Amino acid sequence: MKLPSTIAIDGPAASGKSTVGALLAERLGYTYFDTGVLYRAVTRAALDRNVSLQDAAAVTQVAQALTIDVLPPATDDGRQYTVTVDGEDVTWAIRKPDVEGNVSAVSAYPGVRSAMLAQQRRIADQGRIVMVGRDIGTVVLPQADLKVYLDAPAEERARRRWHEDQARGGSRTYEDLLADVRRRDAIDSTRQLAPLKPAADAIIVDTSTMTIDDVVAHLCELVQTLGSGSR
Repeated sequence: MKLPSTIAIDGPAASGKSTVGALLAERLGYTYFDTGVLYRAVTRAALDRNVSLQDAAAVTQVAQALTIDVLPPATDDGRQYTVTVDGEDVTWAIRKPDVEGNVSAVSAYPGVRSAMLAQQRRIADQGRIVMVGRDIGTVVLPQADLKVYLDAPAEERARRRWHEDQARGGSRTYEDLLADVRRRDAIDSTRQLAPLKPAADAIIVDTSTMTIDDVVAHLCELVQTLGSGSR
């Protein structure tokens, strides 16, 4: 049985992509790569450097100058990976509200996406990878062996994000997070470059009533089915 070497998982904010992708990669013995952290890292760096996020050229310059690494977890604090920018650990800093509220706008800039695209494809060329994002199946890896699009209503995704925030001791309200999710959906799905949408040949999985384990088990079945050539 020859399992798919490249697996693309796309979907909107808080659809479970990161958790599912990490668990699937672990079960398969594959590399896990959440491309969204690249755009979060650029947003964090621009904010820290007091660069106007409305200035596409300036933000693009920041993106082009950064050295971003996604590494195995360096600390046992619930992280799935360690993200560094120019050697500095920003794993949790890229999850703060100021990044959350601006990352969709930053990721819409063509220059930023171009700066990140080459790195994403270079990593994927190594094979045996589960890559997660919003345009993996449509733009980054259009020839991926398996493409999956995870989805759920905005209300359910906001509820999940609220539970995550509470678990980390956060104080954001459900209503605030729901507004964030809806705003990000609008920006991601209507941007001119690489809008959020399922690839034509993606398998769409509605996770509304599924647990994380259910989703991972379902994707494992898809991988096995594709590997056996019976899809």
